[in-house]
Amino acid sequence: MGTVSIRVIGTSDIHGCFFPWDFISNKPVNGSLTHVMTYVRKLREVYKGNLLLLDNGDILQGQPTCYYSNFINTDVPNLAAEISSYMGYDAHVIGNHDIETGHIVYDRFSSELSSPLLGANVICTTTNEPYFKPYTMINRDGVRIAILGMLTPAIPYWLHESLWEGFHFSDIVESTKMWISHLREKEQADVIIGLFHSGLKDGISTDCYKENSVLDVAESISGIDLIIYGHDHHAYCQEIRCKDGSTTLCLNPSSCAYMVADAEIKVKRDGERKEVRVVGKLTNMEHLTPDSMMISHFSSQIDDIKNYTERVIGRITHPIRSIDCFFGSAAFSDLIHDIQLDYTGAQISFNAPLTFDTIIPAGEIRTSDMFGLYRYENQLYVLSLTGEEIIKFLEMSYDMWICTMQSADDHIMRMRKTETGIWIFSNLAFNFDTAVGIDYTVDVSKPPGKRICVKRMSNGECFCAKKRYTVAMNSYRGNGGGEMLTNGAGITLKELRKRIVSVSEIDQRQIITNYIERAGTICPKAHNNWRFIPEEWTTVAIERDRKMLEESFC
Repeated sequence: MGTVSIRVIGTSDIHGCFFPWDFISNKPVNGSLTHVMTYVRKLREVYKGNLLLLDNGDILQGQPTCYYSNFINTDVPNLAAEISSYMGYDAHVIGNHDIETGHIVYDRFSSELSSPLLGANVICTTTNEPYFKPYTMINRDGVRIAILGMLTPAIPYWLHESLWEGFHFSDIVESTKMWISHLREKEQADVIIGLFHSGLKDGISTDCYKENSVLDVAESISGIDLIIYGHDHHAYCQEIRCKDGSTTLCLNPSSCAYMVADAEIKVKRDGERKEVRVVGKLTNMEHLTPDSMMISHFSSQIDDIKNYTERVIGRITHPIRSIDCFFGSAAFSDLIHDIQLDYTGAQISFNAPLTFDTIIPAGEIRTSDMFGLYRYENQLYVLSLTGEEIIKFLEMSYDMWICTMQSADDHIMRMRKTETGIWIFSNLAFNFDTAVGIDYTVDVSKPPGKRICVKRMSNGECFCAKKRYTVAMNSYRGNGGGEMLTNGAGITLKELRKRIVSVSEIDQRQIITNYIERAGTICPKAHNNWRFIPEEWTTVAIERDRKMLEESFC
């Protein structure tokens, strides 16, 4: 057979970035699948059928491109499936945000794909077999290539069971061990590629679920030649040494098609002897010209999406910015709070900004603005929590967000300087929850666990630690996402399910859209129901830290 060269291109966490246009901000972008298509076309001229194109999940959520196809224009084939077929993908793996779309959407997506949708550790509860295809075998010039798909098993921490009804999720390490043995012994695979929608390490880790397992797999399981992974959106290219001395190349192309995982696998056979060599890199797509043939092919779908996103749904009297939410009570976050309380009738609302600096300008509000105002297709929950649990929840939220100050010279924000010299938050901003419905202070001079002081309910009633309250929040938070309810409030995941009072039938973005359409014109205001103290320190520190963060993001 001699030497066979296989080129592997992997995408991950595309989040609807199909075309060179951000349909939310109405601006061109330098990362999209049209950029990837330009790169793939050139490589196919050289490698022809020996080029494999793989996607690592989270393709069905993010941009209006997805939402429109998933939930609005459902009488035609799913756009993501059409694009996959056009580009010639060889395999996909299911991602957690793909599961978030619900059975109707991802089952349809799977049926319309021209390549398999993988998920070896997504187990059907009735058959105890994988619900999706666990792996696919590809033969190129006599080389048997196995593509094994895995999904982070922490789904129950984020999503209501109705979205994954009939499943349970196996541990990635244990599942991989079993399937690697099968692929080597039964399938006689020459090359094994792991396509894992799971991050490198850290994340949620409990007795039941470990969110990010790629490092554990690479260090403990030999026989995998290449792992293309994602989920955590952190670009990565490195060989990881296994306990037996072998190595596995692990590539994470980050998100939104700004780069791809790019590997070449050379298989050399001499009689019964086989040698596999893998080299790889991350290749940036930003300098490439988007593929004009692909754009032309999907021109009618692009026009339909633009018409959808440009629809006027109401007016806003003044601009609001998400960046304000990090430094005090803000109109941006309090608008969401108000809508959550209006829809549910709950007594208290939890909410966090989902982006660092989204601006909704004064004037007409369009459908595209809704994707900036609320990024995810969460459902809206109401949970029953005690006053003590509410305080513990907020203690953990603010502890991820602020520092303990000893003077006005200290930082108030938990932030760090990157290698490129910019300042960013140390933790994930979408976990920085505030509350409305109660009046409280956050004392930054106190240690963690001692900062929150609730004065009263905002309607003037007493707030009691032992009393139960109805609390509105998004489904990510209500299922345990961010761990403020579990690690913070101390509620077990099993008990958390019992605390759910209600679940919205429609997603939160649609709830917000309906509210604005009914109102016609909105005038969001900050409730000023909470503040950082002591103000002689925090006022100075907020001004300084905000300037550092804003300058880094300009």
